Amino acid sequence: MAKRSRHNRITRSTGQLVSFLPDSYLDRTSRPIYALTYLLGFMLFYEIGTFLIHPETLTQSLAQPQVRVVAFVWVQNLLEFIGFSPRMTWITAPLVVIIILLALQITSKTRWQVRVSDFIPMTLECIMLAVPLIVLSLLLNRNGPAAGPPSAAALIPLQEIIDPQTQRMLMVDIITGIGAGIYEELVFRLVLICLLMMLFQDVLGLQKNNAIFASVLISALLFSAHHHFFFANGRFFRGDPFTLGRFVFRTLAGIYFAALYAVRGFGITAGTHAFYNILAAILKMLVFFVRPV
Repeated sequence: MAKRSRHNRITRSTGQLVSFLPDSYLDRTSRPIYALTYLLGFMLFYEIGTFLIHPETLTQSLAQPQVRVVAFVWVQNLLEFIGFSPRMTWITAPLVVIIILLALQITSKTRWQVRVSDFIPMTLECIMLAVPLIVLSLLLNRNGPAAGPPSAAALIPLQEIIDPQTQRMLMVDIITGIGAGIYEELVFRLVLICLLMMLFQDVLGLQKNNAIFASVLISALLFSAHHHFFFANGRFFRGDPFTLGRFVFRTLAGIYFAALYAVRGFGITAGTHAFYNILAAILKMLVFFVRPV
C-alpha cells in the first residue's frame, strides 16, 4: 500500500498517468531529471542557432516573433513583464524550463541518477514515435504543394537540389523546430494541461476522466490555433495560412503529444516533437509535403 501511494504521489507531481517497473528504462527516462539532462543540448542548440541565423535578435526587442518560436517569445514576454531586459530573456527563458523540471524532480522524490547510455535509446524512441505523425501529416495535407510521391526533381543529384539558400532554410526549420519541441510542450502540455486540470477538477469539481478529456482537447485546440493566429508583444499576428486539414492535423498532434506526455513524461514528448519537426524539415526539402507542428 505504501509503495502504491508513493507511485500515486510521483505520477501526480509529474503529470504522468502511468507507472513503470521501478528503475526500468521506461521508469528512468520518464523522470524529470532525465528530461532536463536530455534536453539541455537541444536548448543550447536552439539558442546558439537562433543567434547565428538572426544575430539581430539579441539587440532587437522581440520585433518579429513570427521568425522564431511563438511559445519561446511568450516566455520572453512574461520575463520582460516581470522586469528582465530583452537581452536577459534569452538567458532566463531556458532557466524557466530548468527550474520547472528541477521542481518536478524534487516533488517526485525519484532518484537523481542519470545514465547517459539511456540517451541513445531515448533518441531512437523519439524518432520512432515521430513516424506516426509523419504519416498523418502526409495523409491530411495531400492538397499542399508537392503532395504525393516525389516529383521528377527527386531524380536530380541531391547536391544540385540543395543550393546554399535551401541549406540555410533547412537549418532555420531545424533550429526553430527544436525550439518548438521544447517550448510548445512546456506551454501547452506541461503548464496548460496542469492549469486546466486544476480548473476543471479542483475548482469546478469535474470527475477526473472528464477533466482529463476537457484539458487535453482544449490544449490541443489552442495548440493548433496558435500556429495560425497568436498574440505576442502586445499585438496580434497571423501565422501559417488556415486550412481545415492543417488545423485538424495539429489538433490531432496536440492530442498525441498529450497522451505521450501522460505515459512517457516531458523529455520523450519534447524530444518526439523536436525530431518530428527535424524529419518534417528534411522531407520538405526532399519535395515531400510534411506540415511542421
